[in-house]
Amino acid sequence: MQGLIKAVIFDMDGVLIESEYLWRRAMIAGFKEFGMELTEDDCRKTMGLRIGEVIESWLSHFKKEHLVADEIEKRIISRLLELIDQAGNFIPGIPALLAFCEEKKLKVGLATSSSKLLMKTVLKKLDLGNTFHSTISAEHMPYGKPHPQVFLDCAGELIVNPQQCLVIEDSLNGVIAAKAAQMKVIAVPDDEHNHLKGFAVADYTLKNMHEVLGLFKTLFP
Repeated sequence: MQGLIKAVIFDMDGVLIESEYLWRRAMIAGFKEFGMELTEDDCRKTMGLRIGEVIESWLSHFKKEHLVADEIEKRIISRLLELIDQAGNFIPGIPALLAFCEEKKLKVGLATSSSKLLMKTVLKKLDLGNTFHSTISAEHMPYGKPHPQVFLDCAGELIVNPQQCLVIEDSLNGVIAAKAAQMKVIAVPDDEHNHLKGFAVADYTLKNMHEVLGLFKTLFP
């Protein structure tokens, strides 16, 4: 792979920042305000989807289509922003991985299903405002992950052929999206999802970002 990869594209939630558990807390609280009781396992079922898609799915499930999705989203995002400000932290190993990419002069992009507001909040919290050459949100795209558009747009901004991009993802929807974009993919699923057979489509499946850095040192000596 050495010499063929010109850019590394990172997912955000669960890859850069330990936020998946914060998302679950925010969703459980937000949906409860509108009479919908979700469990942590319920929240895990929609991992990798855009928040609007998650809300529409649960409105249909609970037969509450009469509720205004935008109001639910505002409550969830407001709570999530508070939680990120209070408890948002790097995924262990990410600072060293980003430093390695800079050392090897690899372009770095960020491609997320989360909103632009949330993306900016995370970048500010982690002090990564000047780190990425491209930051793309799928918020207003016709389709989010597993559709490949967010990754293709990121590659376009990086001015790198999609086949010369390597994606780091933690969700199955993200892995599928990256492969659909004809990119190489490293999957780093959490312990609750690493049993999913779909991760077999990834080029590599690793346990954590320390293992990713070890792989990078062999791929980009």
